[in-house]
Amino acid sequence: MSEKVWIAGGGVICGIGLNLRECLQSFRTMQPGMTTMQYLSSVHRNTFPVAEVKADNDALADMARMPENISRTALLSLIAAREAWQSSGLQDISAYRVGFVSGNTVGGMDKTEDFFTQFLPDTARGGRLQQVVHHECGSVTELVADALGVRHHVSTISTACSSGANALMYGARLIRNNIVDVVIAGGTDALTRFTLNGFNTLMILDQAACRPFDNTRTGLNLGEGAGYVVLVSDSLAAQLHPWCRLSGFANANDAYHQTASSPDGTGNYLAMKGALDMSGLQPQQIGYINLHGTGTQNNDVSEGIAINRLFAPHFPAMSSTKSFTGHTLGASGGIEAVFSALSVKEGIIYPNARFEHQMKELPFAPATAYSEHNDIHHVMSNSFGFGGNCSSLVFSGY
Repeated sequence: MSEKVWIAGGGVICGIGLNLRECLQSFRTMQPGMTTMQYLSSVHRNTFPVAEVKADNDALADMARMPENISRTALLSLIAAREAWQSSGLQDISAYRVGFVSGNTVGGMDKTEDFFTQFLPDTARGGRLQQVVHHECGSVTELVADALGVRHHVSTISTACSSGANALMYGARLIRNNIVDVVIAGGTDALTRFTLNGFNTLMILDQAACRPFDNTRTGLNLGEGAGYVVLVSDSLAAQLHPWCRLSGFANANDAYHQTASSPDGTGNYLAMKGALDMSGLQPQQIGYINLHGTGTQNNDVSEGIAINRLFAPHFPAMSSTKSFTGHTLGASGGIEAVFSALSVKEGIIYPNARFEHQMKELPFAPATAYSEHNDIHHVMSNSFGFGGNCSSLVFSGY
């Protein structure tokens, strides 16, 4: 068994950049990605800001070198996964035992939603079936795995907003048990009318740019994108220059409600505590937390109470990068894993945009400025999903 699992590289595409370099520049210049909808067709176009990837499907298809009629979810996935592989220092993918573990929640729904408008007026013609054939979540993963040339192991994780983080956990286990040597792990999701309307029904969408962990917060902004890291075994890491280690992870469930976190943050606490225990660290050794931080009333209080319980009185720097990217659902754990791994590598603390008012329930506040070269050796990343599916990852330096 491989005792350690390393992060050899990472790739991101989201509402603040078409690659990781562009994302970092958006953080540096305080340019969040929330705008009026440009690419998603919705009656709510002028009601809710979203953090869309700033490219239409034709442009994404060119970047991914895939047909335009492929789901936007798959196009985003392939672009980020390729960037992750290229950044890793690994060469020919066929030279390794490689797995691809990808989380998503909407599958090819962006195409499915448009199918019936063409099908119902003339059902005899059958419609364009290529719009529905890749509807389910696993089909998106398989499309991307085929394009990457991954043959040894392919899995899909769909656990709501913790999908991307759970993909890393599963990938790490594959490596530790010598099933593969490399795993491209993370998540992807495109914006769809289904998710937009669903979150609107829950009444947790903010009609302005979201304000995670601010006392005036009123909800989240949806986003889209993909983020992947390349996990490698000890033996491969010795031949590379890895960013950091995935030193700890845990999943817990507070079994409280289908869409709400427990008021006392039980699942959140158990996930963070479990990840720390696996890593062998004490709370005061964590230098930065990438918060789940959606901006809803319930989530931020629940996560904050759990952090206070675990870390008080010594709180690390922390922030919600969703204040820039929006909530990218199944992709969020993957995107934030890349940001967190890079935080260890470069000593980065990301800003929490639009924070102005201290939450009355909490004794700490998020960071509001971007900074690099901080003395950070360990970073925690939180991903807490619907159904109480709570996951935390810990990334550590050499």
